[in-house]
This record gives sequence, structure tokens and C-alpha cells, in this order.
Amino acid sequence: MRIYTRTGDGGQTGLIGGARVGKDDPVIAVVGSLDETNCALGLARALLGGGPLDATLHRAQSALFEAGAEVACPADSPYFTEAKVDGLTLELEASIDELTAQLPALKNFILPGGAPGAAQLHLARSVCRRAERELVALAQSRPVRAELLAFVNRLSDWLFTAARSANQTAGAVETVWTRDR
Repeated sequence: MRIYTRTGDGGQTGLIGGARVGKDDPVIAVVGSLDETNCALGLARALLGGGPLDATLHRAQSALFEAGAEVACPADSPYFTEAKVDGLTLELEASIDELTAQLPALKNFILPGGAPGAAQLHLARSVCRRAERELVALAQSRPVRAELLAFVNRLSDWLFTAARSANQTAGAVETVWTRDR
């Protein structure tokens, strides 16, 4: 099978089920940002080299793939399937609570960075927030399940906490933000 089809050369792409839309369509923007979040998680996993966050990162990657498929398929299509995110959203909440209990209290804003894996988790968080904004915008023009919105929101919260945890594990000091004057 060839990877290229030449069908997108004119600026359109196909949705699941065969409908064609412009590559600048809000659906494609959301799918692209979910994919970019997924790639950022893959890089974080590679940089972290396994460890206590890996299993959750893996599950999040799978859920992001499903979320992209859900968004890319019209709800009335026979191919439509809902992403299984409800349980993972609750798992992320429990993990946030568990990780936060092991971290120093957050009293100031911190600058993204630290150990390479943690810095990548911060980057993944910011990409995930973009996906969330685009998903919220898409919800203004077509139905988007509340469970999907909650998952993407909670994932970005978890990525922030996971980045702090990864820095702690690596012995990296978090840099507190101060106003430069």
C-alpha cells in the first residue's frame, strides 16, 4: 500500500466515512492537535525511558488516537465510535491527586523546563491545551461529547503534574517564575 494518494494535493482531506473537507476545517485542526499531543507524549515516553508515568502516558496515547477518530467521523456515520475516555479521565484525576501528594506545595508559577522528559511533558501540556481550545471552538458548531472535553482538559492537568513529578524524580529543580524588571 502506498502512503501517498495525491487526493489531498488540492487542499482537501477525507473524514472517516468518505466525506471530504478542507484541510483548514475546524475538525481537521482538532484532529491535528490531538495527533500532535499524541506525538509529544511519544517523545516524552522516549525521553523518560519508561518509569512510573509510562503506563498512563501509553493509555493517554491510545485514548488520543480514539478521540481523533471520534472527531473525524460524523456522528451519523455507521463508522462512528465513541472514544473510551471516561474511565481514563477518572484515572487521571486519581493520579493527579497521588502525584500532588508527593510534590512540594505549589506556591508560585513555575517556568516549564527542568529535566528533558519533564520539559517535554510541559510542551505536551501546552499542545494539549491548544487541542482543548480547538475542541471547545468546534463544539460551537457541532456536537462534541462532554466526556471528550473533560478528558482533554484533565489530560492537560495531569501532564502539568506529571512534569513536576518527572522533575522531582530526576532531581531537577523547578524554576519559579519572577517578574523581570
